[in-house]
Amino acid sequence: MGRVAVTDGMDKKAVEMIVSSGHEVVIKHYSKEELLSGALVNFDAVVIRSATKMTEEVILASRKLNKGITFIGRAGVGVDNIDIPIATENNITVCNTPRASTRSVVEMTIAHLLASCRNIAIADRKLREGVWAKKELVGSELSGKSLGLIGYGRIAQGVGTVAKALGMELHAYDPYVPEEVARKQDCILYKDVDSVFKMCTHISIHCNLTEETYHLANASRINLMPGKGSDGIECGNHLINCARGGIVDENAALEGLESGQLSTVALDVFEVEPAIDNPLFKNENFHGTPHIGAATKEAQERIGTEMAELIIEHLEGKKPSTALN
Repeated sequence: MGRVAVTDGMDKKAVEMIVSSGHEVVIKHYSKEELLSGALVNFDAVVIRSATKMTEEVILASRKLNKGITFIGRAGVGVDNIDIPIATENNITVCNTPRASTRSVVEMTIAHLLASCRNIAIADRKLREGVWAKKELVGSELSGKSLGLIGYGRIAQGVGTVAKALGMELHAYDPYVPEEVARKQDCILYKDVDSVFKMCTHISIHCNLTEETYHLANASRINLMPGKGSDGIECGNHLINCARGGIVDENAALEGLESGQLSTVALDVFEVEPAIDNPLFKNENFHGTPHIGAATKEAQERIGTEMAELIIEHLEGKKPSTALN
């Protein structure tokens, strides 16, 4: 029998799957201090989301004298909160669930895109304040505008499919995606990030957070955005990030809003989470959500089921299908 720690929550059906396979599941969130004190050393596997950080120190505290975790499961896509090289050195398998939340994040991105261009968040706030702002809240259509996708994996391609149906032109940067993949979606794939910003009034972030992508959306690139759609309409510039916090330089985004170079900024992820009293919140043309891109009932069930299958595979001595190391 294996022991599994679930630190950031898990779908009930997934927990039942693991238990019915003969393993014990403990659902408890551990503080950083508890993790560093070896709270996971009596477990065989741990399932985390974005809240738990499996740093080098935490991993070493969780694996001592051939005892402790041999599996880290990231219920979701991003694994920047896991030190994978250190996990590998300590014979710990790392898995994520890259496909389960795709549809939900695609829909969240499109929701932010539409909310940005049609002033939905601002309109709602004004209504609550008793202001009927019918004449001042003139938006712009997505049709005839250029959407820049930074990162062109499953989620970005899903966003591209919907955006294309709405009449947008697609531009993308992703050095790891072959040009023929973009060609199937009639998307122009560029060899450098700057060219995408230069061409597009709407930018959506879809890459992992790495040293290379940290503050990728910075002041110099934001200032390249044209403000005018390919249809000749002055629609302003719009920046959206539903990927990972830290890819957008939030100070640069705020400066862009204050100068008027950016018409709107919409973030589901932040460099520091939970995001409390972020300076962006004081700007009327910002709207955000608290990292809920994958927070749908459907996605949580898919994520849980996929993770449960991976854990069971591992505890039965098999190599999980989505192992990252």
